[in-house]
Amino acid sequence: MLYEKLPSQWQEAIPDSKRLLSRIDLPKLRIPEDGLIFKAFELPIESIKVVILGQDPYPTPEHAMGLAFSAPSDVKKIPPTLKNIFKELSEDVGVIPSNGNLSPLQNRGVFLLNRVLTTTPHLSQAHTNIGWEIFIEAVIKFLSQRPVVFILWGKSAQELAPLIDRSKLIIGVHPSPLSAYRGFFGSKPFSEANAKLAKLGVTAIDWKF
Repeated sequence: MLYEKLPSQWQEAIPDSKRLLSRIDLPKLRIPEDGLIFKAFELPIESIKVVILGQDPYPTPEHAMGLAFSAPSDVKKIPPTLKNIFKELSEDVGVIPSNGNLSPLQNRGVFLLNRVLTTTPHLSQAHTNIGWEIFIEAVIKFLSQRPVVFILWGKSAQELAPLIDRSKLIIGVHPSPLSAYRGFFGSKPFSEANAKLAKLGVTAIDWKF
């Protein structure tokens, strides 16, 4: 079921994806909805410039939309983690978004990916160790061979750092309220990502949306 929902470009890019996804036994109660699980993977591979890797979907059902850290445009109460991202976005590159939907960034080449793509409503990290991590590791291995910059936020994401050349790597504290004050604020990941893209000969991300 999962493999059939994975965009064909990724089925081809990761020949082992069918086997990896078939090993994931998804609980019946899950978010985001099935049609959004691979929303991030709709970005054409050749368009990917920056990977932002997080942990797992927001546990609040109306927030989870298949893009890491993003929330639908009509959500009035922006998740606290996203508020912290916006605070750093403002301090770093002067961007003040009007809503929590990060789709415009996806359209500009930002691959908004979580280490685990589903969870149980109202429970964070409920679907860890059911197989997602192995699949996402394969995704990162594939992308690490391309001119892409990686921003790894939080312990779970940082576990994949050894797969990535240091020249393309930005490691940071997770932006959640529990950890943001331990080094996320002031880290300037967005401008640093553009600096690393320049060294790779890749055009910068326009972070304004």
